[in-house]
Amino acid sequence: MTSFSDMHDYVGVPRLTSLRLSPDGGRLVGVVQALNPDGKSYGTALWEIPLDGRRPYRLTRSLKGEAGAEFTAEGDVLFGSRRPDPTVKDPDDEVSALWLLPAAGGEARQVASRPGGIDGFATGGPTVVFASGVLPGDESTEAERRKARKDAGISAILHEGYPVRYWDHDLGPGETRLFAGTVGEDRLADVRDLTPEPGKALTNASYEVTPDGATAIATWAAVLPGGELRSDLVAIEIAGGGARRVLASEDGHDFEGPLAVSPDGRRVACVRSSHADTRTIPEVTLWIVDLATGEGHAAGGELWPSEIRWAPDSASLYVVADHRGRRPVFRVPADGSEPVRLTADDAAYSAVNVAPGGTLYALRSGVDRAAGPVRITLEGAAGTVEELASPAPELEPPGTLTEVTATADDGAEIRAWLVLPEGASADNPAPLLLWVHGGPLSSWNDWSWRWNPWIMAAHGYAVLLPDPCLSTGYGPEMIRRGWANWGPRTHADLMAITDAALEVPGIDPGRTAAMGGSFGGYMANWIAGHTDRFRAIVTHASLWHLEQFAGTTDASMYWQREFGEPGGELYDTLSPHRSLEKITTPMLVIHGDKDYRVPIGEGLRLWWDLQRSGVEAKFLYFPDENHWVLKPGNAVVWYETVLAFLAQHVLGQEWKRPESLS
Repeated sequence: MTSFSDMHDYVGVPRLTSLRLSPDGGRLVGVVQALNPDGKSYGTALWEIPLDGRRPYRLTRSLKGEAGAEFTAEGDVLFGSRRPDPTVKDPDDEVSALWLLPAAGGEARQVASRPGGIDGFATGGPTVVFASGVLPGDESTEAERRKARKDAGISAILHEGYPVRYWDHDLGPGETRLFAGTVGEDRLADVRDLTPEPGKALTNASYEVTPDGATAIATWAAVLPGGELRSDLVAIEIAGGGARRVLASEDGHDFEGPLAVSPDGRRVACVRSSHADTRTIPEVTLWIVDLATGEGHAAGGELWPSEIRWAPDSASLYVVADHRGRRPVFRVPADGSEPVRLTADDAAYSAVNVAPGGTLYALRSGVDRAAGPVRITLEGAAGTVEELASPAPELEPPGTLTEVTATADDGAEIRAWLVLPEGASADNPAPLLLWVHGGPLSSWNDWSWRWNPWIMAAHGYAVLLPDPCLSTGYGPEMIRRGWANWGPRTHADLMAITDAALEVPGIDPGRTAAMGGSFGGYMANWIAGHTDRFRAIVTHASLWHLEQFAGTTDASMYWQREFGEPGGELYDTLSPHRSLEKITTPMLVIHGDKDYRVPIGEGLRLWWDLQRSGVEAKFLYFPDENHWVLKPGNAVVWYETVLAFLAQHVLGQEWKRPESLS
């Protein structure tokens, strides 16, 4: 038995989720997620990862967990936690506060708290900037007003603008503000509100602090007519009473995170993206802004940055970006000249940290490996990658990983990862599962705890992970091919790469199924209405009625740019529900009620349409899950149900209801 063949073992595997390097480059701290003692939820803890080869060891331990580690200039570790403060008579442990673990050792202590909790923080020099939701009105009475709402059973929120929800949580009634203070002997000293009355400007904002601690750099949402938003970049003077000036603002463009301030304090790097329309794809680039003048310029060419870090000399940056089914680290000269790829392997890198001498520390993962810490030593135009001891176990996938390519009908090359189970051969061919990624601007290039192909491989399936049109890492033309043409173009690409995979020895062309979540679920629904070649289809958190989705999701303005005003032709021609009468393939519908990205109405409408049409189907419903399925028990149910459904329709076995649902 392996962690992939037994779902209860699998959900219990600890996961390393982030890394943070101390300013002097001497300490590396990671956050590890693991099962709580009750086995019903996950908790997090901080772990020290020694740089001299010793085994990692745990730094923090509490029932509420710890996350978001950052170092102060003195080397203390700041983190967020809902743990109760032992120095307070009746502590409120329902909201997250800011804690400090001294570099010299000793117990952690709470250094800042707010009635609305603390949601993220950043450091620079002696300054700590943190975000907190604040009720409008008299700040001195906020704690009492929050208690009064709770005691009265009031959960209502009165909105006067858009948006009202994000991902899996409601926005409001508080508005996000930024606060600043300095680390004192006990708590943060001189804490002050930098952004009074910001409205929705700092909802989901990114922010950083300059190295001298004098200025906070933040994204700032500008509310536009018609429900539209634009993201600007602003500088907030911490020592100057919160005076705010606009660094970058342009009609039809967003200046977004991730943000990175150069070590010399002169420039900030961000991501600049244009607002698309039905004919024009978004143009995304690394953007460097002069903090004194606001002048900016592009760098990095066609790279779409997912992480940005400056080199110690402030002359170049290290950027992580998707690239042909991988996610390498690139060195990008700040003057706009050509980027250089530093990591040559098939891995996906994240959580990049830069030591004062230029050495990089990061998490390395991939389709066939869970995240682990590495040291990247830079030598000229390349980097040498060395594994560090990890606080999470190394997993051995039960099979092999290879690549396949195909030529689409328009001549474009389509590539995919192909997972082959152990023992698959021409004499013992494996059934094939086509898994379509979400996004749609995304790529199969990394490990996934949620959509893990190795679980399916442990049960004898081959898994095809294709990057069709709209996939990132292949240049703008790959996105342009599918822009405002989701179903038809993507379907053609997927069928071409599926045909290529079925020619691989060890694959059984007579036993196939298709699966997908989010945009992948949209495509699963589209496939169901446009071919009967698959024996079963699993559709998770899927788009079914495109116009209904576009008006009820958490960011309707984004989709309106691509598909046009509601009622337009694209909503009709690209909606999977228009092909309901052609669906004959058995379908497993999965949806969570707390999904605000693809609201539950999509799953309910799909389920009803399948029922009234007589299509063989099942509906796996999670009342307490969001776009993903995060609770360990529910993850077990998800995989067990999917495997049982596939066993019935792909393997020809008798339907057996999962024991976890009995």
